[in-house]
Amino acid sequence: WRLLANRAAVTLKAVLLGGAVIPVELTDQASKQGIRCWCGYGLTEFASTVCAKEADGSDDVGAPLPGREIRIVDNEVWLRAASMAEGYWRDGKLIPLVNDEGWFATRDRGELNHGRLTIAGRLDNLFFSGGEGIQPEEVERVINAHPLVQQAFVVPVEDKEFGHRPVAVVEYASQAGDVNLAEWGRDKLARFQQPVRWLTLPSELKNGGIKISRRALQQWVCKICKN
Repeated sequence: WRLLANRAAVTLKAVLLGGAVIPVELTDQASKQGIRCWCGYGLTEFASTVCAKEADGSDDVGAPLPGREIRIVDNEVWLRAASMAEGYWRDGKLIPLVNDEGWFATRDRGELNHGRLTIAGRLDNLFFSGGEGIQPEEVERVINAHPLVQQAFVVPVEDKEFGHRPVAVVEYASQAGDVNLAEWGRDKLARFQQPVRWLTLPSELKNGGIKISRRALQQWVCKICKN
């Protein structure tokens, strides 16, 4: 996002993106500046890339690469491949990756359509508000579509009536000004998905890496909401 926003002259011609949800708006902007984008899905346990495709305006991550197999079980992505690690080395013992059926259960929520995988988010991130399941990444995808949003995160905060309510934490573009995302998202999100608070991402949570720690983010949000 920062590279595109700066409009600086770059020699970059192509890039493989991964590690987080990849907004279609990001790849569209990159394409307009002559940068070809590939979207990927991978895991360290599988020697990285499992699926990849050149960005085409849809939000899937493509079909599995040769030698990779994908199965969806109860909305969870299961994988197996020849490149899969033998297991995790813990306390002097090798802990196998696979379950009793010989597959690695990723804890990623996804679906297969015509052989192409779409990742909805982490099952571990799913929370319930008033009996409705909220997948944070689905809400984040909508918020990230706003042209003045660089990145957005949704985390739950405890609520006596609903159990949990969603709170959005947003990093805005430098020229954002006064953006009313609550109003903008009113007709784009279901009522139960609409954040009850909108906070600006603090600089101390940007650790210089690509990924923001959701645990640290949620701790910060809970502290803010208690004040």
